Amino acid sequence: MQKLLAAGYHVIPVNPRETEVLGQKAFASLREIPEKVDIVDVFRRAEDTPAIADEAVAIGAKAIWLQSGISNEETARRAEAGGLLAVMDACIGVEHSLLRIPPKA
Repeated sequence: MQKLLAAGYHVIPVNPRETEVLGQKAFASLREIPEKVDIVDVFRRAEDTPAIADEAVAIGAKAIWLQSGISNEETARRAEAGGLLAVMDACIGVEHSLLRIPPKA
């Protein structure tokens, strides 16, 4: 999250136990976010992710991204059935660096 914020991305944390993360207002669930979400970047155990895919579809996200070491075929099926791109077992921050994407202005 810190790397994405530093690169100029708008990041909205979702954690039912936090009200703020790295200076950004946190929400208890995806459904509580009052704006459009492009990517749902998931830092949870694989068995928790199918329900997150369902919620990502429900809010109209464009993609669900499971971090390094996390993959779940059911999650990918649910996300893709709902029209989302599903990425698994990859760190969005690392991929951003590998692609040498310049910071947003």
